[in-house]
Amino acid sequence: MRTDPDPIRTEPFRYKAKGMNAGEGIMPYCLPQAKQRCRMKKETGNRKKREMEIYIHIPFCLRKCNYCDFLSFPSGKEVQDAYTLSLCHEIRQTEEYLFQGRERSEAGPREDLPVRSIFFGGGTPSLLSIYNMERIIRQLNSSFPAAKGAEISLEANPGTLTEEKLSAFRELGINRLSIGLQSTEDRCLKMLGRIHTFSEFLHNYRQARDLGFDNINLDIMSGLPDQSLSSYLETLRIVTELKPDHISSYSLILEEGTPFYRDEKLKARLPDEDTEREMYEKTGEILADSGYDRYEISNYAREGKECIHNLGYWEGVPYLGMGLGASSFWREEGKAMRFSNTTDLSSYLETPFKDFPVREDFCQLTRKEQMEEFMFLGMRKTRGVDGKEFEKRFGFRMEEIFGEVMDRYISMDLLAREESRLFLTRRGINVSNRIFSDFLLD
Repeated sequence: MRTDPDPIRTEPFRYKAKGMNAGEGIMPYCLPQAKQRCRMKKETGNRKKREMEIYIHIPFCLRKCNYCDFLSFPSGKEVQDAYTLSLCHEIRQTEEYLFQGRERSEAGPREDLPVRSIFFGGGTPSLLSIYNMERIIRQLNSSFPAAKGAEISLEANPGTLTEEKLSAFRELGINRLSIGLQSTEDRCLKMLGRIHTFSEFLHNYRQARDLGFDNINLDIMSGLPDQSLSSYLETLRIVTELKPDHISSYSLILEEGTPFYRDEKLKARLPDEDTEREMYEKTGEILADSGYDRYEISNYAREGKECIHNLGYWEGVPYLGMGLGASSFWREEGKAMRFSNTTDLSSYLETPFKDFPVREDFCQLTRKEQMEEFMFLGMRKTRGVDGKEFEKRFGFRMEEIFGEVMDRYISMDLLAREESRLFLTRRGINVSNRIFSDFLLD
């Protein structure tokens, strides 16, 4: 599932710090470099209760799609078994560093850091065997038990699901599925390099509903080669008739290194900018009429079905990313850090047997960078950012730091204010990349 889609095909807004998983920086205090490990600062005294999230990266897929630039690749059973072993080792190791010297509740999550969501992203997590998924979840339950009512999401692709798997996943505690449909047209699915047909998707979707999954997201794409406005709207119509609980609708981006990017003739087959903008606007109108609230630039949900995990990304909730290439973020006592895991599979598979430093690319965020992220990540939500929360977190009013850019875009009707909230207008969403970039401080 893409977490950074743009409503129109413009140069994507890129932030210099790594740290968003698919779907999707940890531990700010480091031991001496010779140890090449990272451990949370041991705290004394009372600790304020707060929440955290966990992201688990499963990089395997049956076949890489033509537009995909995520860290994913085909693999066999032996590699998947070895990866599961390494992942469980990392989960245990992370628990030791994070909670060293802290009380652990045997009956449930640690009182001071309840896990509010777990997200299995990829790749295609549903490709894993039931046995390997059970091993991972058993280790998570031991090291990072989820809070009562926590959202536990699994990305899944049609063609990798069976009734047996769906039933097992549900018994293991997975309560939300994110299914990569992308299009209802078999012609488009084949062109994208997807492994399934629409009928295969429909079969898996109905199986999931019959087995009791009551929180399902569907991914759909717009701006595809040879895709007309009418054909996209037909996909949208069919999807709304299925009544999923959540819909992620994002525009195709030609990412460097992908087959689509290398295809020089492909660009001439893409919808023009006006058509793509109309696709985006029609998406909002049709989904609103069908009972979906657009709560984030490219995400729509029925009441109470917003993706808790992704909201955490936009709201600065600390999260641990585990698995190959997974990114993490930690914020504590005014300090914040992002870092990511190695992307070298061979090295990662050796971690249970060697003292290999899985985590790398540490980036301690300055106060200025934390303010920037608060603004441009938070404004992805249609509710925008809260000035009271900004002042509470940083000790300044938003106007003191960003007053000039706020006033400029408010006067252009691209931003709006309502009490303490600042948010993108409908016009502002169409040029959100440009607006976000102006919240980077010199």
